[in-house]
Amino acid sequence: MDQARRGVRRPLYPPIEPYASRLMPVGDGHSLYVEECGRADGLPIVILHGGPGGGASPMLRRFANPKRYRAILFDQRGCGRSVPHAATEANTTSDLVDDMERIREALGVDRWVVLGGSWGTTLALAYARAHPDRVLGLILRGVFLCTQRELDWFYRDGANALFPEAWEALVSRLSCSEREDVLAAYHARLQTETRHDRRDDARAWAAWESALVSLLPPSPSEPHDPLRDDAIARLETHYFVNKGFLGEDGALLRDIGRYRDIPGVIIQGRYDVITPARTGWSLAKAWGAKAKFEVIPDAGHSTGEPGVADAIIRAADTFAKRFS
Repeated sequence: MDQARRGVRRPLYPPIEPYASRLMPVGDGHSLYVEECGRADGLPIVILHGGPGGGASPMLRRFANPKRYRAILFDQRGCGRSVPHAATEANTTSDLVDDMERIREALGVDRWVVLGGSWGTTLALAYARAHPDRVLGLILRGVFLCTQRELDWFYRDGANALFPEAWEALVSRLSCSEREDVLAAYHARLQTETRHDRRDDARAWAAWESALVSLLPPSPSEPHDPLRDDAIARLETHYFVNKGFLGEDGALLRDIGRYRDIPGVIIQGRYDVITPARTGWSLAKAWGAKAKFEVIPDAGHSTGEPGVADAIIRAADTFAKRFS
């Protein structure tokens, strides 16, 4: 019987600092912050943050065993330590996929494990679809395929039935006509080029997601970062009104034949109301024997919830043994 079934959960690895970091120009006026942690000669793993616009937090360094892995993290275009901040120009999913290839080549990586959560799963699958020969394995937490159904659940009719007070805080800023399409309304509001003028709308947008991210609510006094709010709000609305720049609705699932032979682990919080389990379940069924689907019974959406963190660490450890 494994640790998960016995109820013993793996803690995060201890905090670690990068052994290398750089600001990498990728064209179109963008430069990406890229860092490496763990063993320079370890198994490469690229860890993709969520959002879009979330940035790579120090916690993401702690899921891959630093004695086994060479962990590569980067802030996607327009967020975190990358520049320019909150920029939507030349910022599409295909741009981010190309950025991953630039990073891989610049760091001399042949193939790597790809780990992503939430929006990071969208990018991970888009990358695997484009470059399946470069992916050893996929670890996906809270699968999001950026379909109209998923966007409607979170921004039109679905999650608001469970969190009416948080929804009211989001839509209270909008006129009656704007409430007919909350996503489009916030996208329009956030187009202003002056950060100060869009500050309150950005905060409201980010607060809606924050209220739903964990099984238990965050502390009311938990600090927030206005710059992160700005990037999250600007980039999420930019990507979501464009359906993730993925083309036909459901394209990532439709094109699963391109990456079906890659081994994968799908980790899903049972009470995840941001990316509900049906999406990950549908992906797992289409993926077939190469995919493992694991539901965490006492978790929501957050990467940091104990059961979710444990499952990610176990998946990474399994791949480290398999591919090292």
